[in-house]
Amino acid sequence: MEPDLHELLRSLRVWDPEVTSLPPFDPDAAPGTPLPLFTTWFAQAAAAGQPEPHTMSLATSDEEGRPDVRIVMLHGADSEAWTFATHATSRKGRQLASRPYAALSFYWHVQGRQVRVRGPVTTASPDESLADLHARSTGALAAALTGRQSEPLNSLEDLTAASEAAWSQAQQNPGAPSPTWTLYRLAPAEIEFFQGDERRRHVRLRYLRSGGAWVKQLLWP
Repeated sequence: MEPDLHELLRSLRVWDPEVTSLPPFDPDAAPGTPLPLFTTWFAQAAAAGQPEPHTMSLATSDEEGRPDVRIVMLHGADSEAWTFATHATSRKGRQLASRPYAALSFYWHVQGRQVRVRGPVTTASPDESLADLHARSTGALAAALTGRQSEPLNSLEDLTAASEAAWSQAQQNPGAPSPTWTLYRLAPAEIEFFQGDERRRHVRLRYLRSGGAWVKQLLWP
């Protein structure tokens, strides 16, 4: 018998106390710029046992303005930009080429926290992109060398053959180039920190870039 989706949904809890602890968040004590707060929350999520805290949703839109979203990995962040990578020929790469603006979203359920980032996106230099790729695992290089991301696939056998060849190349030549692999840099124009509260008095703090400075603003939940 197939499960009843609506029954299953009604049986689930958000922020089950067995797996979630909601820490307090005082926005008045938040730093003047968002990166230190993100770094603190990121470290706390990892220490609290959040699986894969470096994964995030990446939202883009196509030429007609239709939205798209998927999970990718954060490769780094500094005062200027938040970075992720993909093939320039992939669906998200093509979308970013036509509409170079994106949004990121982190969800760390172990502490009921979200971080949302959005802003314009540019590409790093080919040398930076290659260095980013080679700093990653053999598997990451093999995946990049397999290529053809988002293209139609005839069969799983074709994928296996291409992947095996790419793994062999990555192991024999760890410095192999992947010409379409691109490091993207999102310059945040807006970053929001969301802290869940058991009485639904969620705290939302938004940082807005104004010129060369950041302005903090509370939002209703």
